[in-house]
Amino acid sequence: MLTDTPILEIDAVSKRFVTELDIAERTARLLGSKVEPLTVHAVDGVRLSVRKGEVLGLVGESGCGKSTLGRMVAGLMPPSEGQIRFRGRDVAALRGAEAREAALKIQMVFQDPMSSLNPRLRVDEIVGEAPRVHGIVSRREQDGYVDDLLNRVGLDPTTRKRYPHQFSGGQRARIGIARALAVKPDFIVCDESVAALDVSIQAQILNLFMRLREELDLTYLFISHDLGVVEHISDRIAVMYLGRLVELGAAEDVLRRPNHPYTQALVAEIPTFETKKKAFNPIKGEIPSPLKPPTGCHFHPRCPHAHQRCIVERPALKEIAPGRLSACHLNDEARAAA
Repeated sequence: MLTDTPILEIDAVSKRFVTELDIAERTARLLGSKVEPLTVHAVDGVRLSVRKGEVLGLVGESGCGKSTLGRMVAGLMPPSEGQIRFRGRDVAALRGAEAREAALKIQMVFQDPMSSLNPRLRVDEIVGEAPRVHGIVSRREQDGYVDDLLNRVGLDPTTRKRYPHQFSGGQRARIGIARALAVKPDFIVCDESVAALDVSIQAQILNLFMRLREELDLTYLFISHDLGVVEHISDRIAVMYLGRLVELGAAEDVLRRPNHPYTQALVAEIPTFETKKKAFNPIKGEIPSPLKPPTGCHFHPRCPHAHQRCIVERPALKEIAPGRLSACHLNDEARAAA
């Protein structure tokens, strides 16, 4: 059930990956060479909250940091800065049983089931191992528990002795979902979970996600580069560009009335079934390197409305309407002119 109470809070979270210098580079540095470690700025000061029972869609181009943010939420990597709070508690500060409980309550469904499912294990072990190890079910109860989970995600329980390679892509996606559900989570991070599937299978998996949301009172962070997919499943949409959030709001508002120039460009390129000819105008240029992101607004090298302020000053993510946030200097200038 959707509530106004946040189940997850992401507070000024950043993630940097630093490549240390090898022996030759350290030697060159000692001899006076200006060799520096490479730093990838994957996520940069993201603030976001997810309400209990909602589906928050997180969209952006490949390389914008959305999967890295999802992995931090799922506890697969620690943030370099900031806090991730689940049910009001800083996940990084939890210890012992509390930390294990929080880890179980947030699960992740990955993009490529073939690489995330152990090819040497049968389905009954893939799905049933974690609940048995964590004491959710006994060894004697495991088979029945796995059968119930496979039924819930639309798989035949008689296939539980098969290996992942013996299933189709859509079936492997369902196995990944069953594995995530096996430890009775409250929050699921879906990282491009339908991107590798045919369109008809995508629809089936999206419908499954929505049915499970109602049956199990789940909350989703749904990560995708496809706005068309996110439109059908999300209550709110957050748009990410080069590690920063640039727009956030109700799904219908963001898609019907995009505010940020980057969001406007993404929405303009959503394929439609209209028969009239349409001239597609892709965003100019390539996404800048996270090794050396642009100053000011990260989008300014590709933005048709960029001016001097955009080059030198980072725009804050500000409320432009009730429930709508955007990080663009044009909003300040529009308010000033009004």
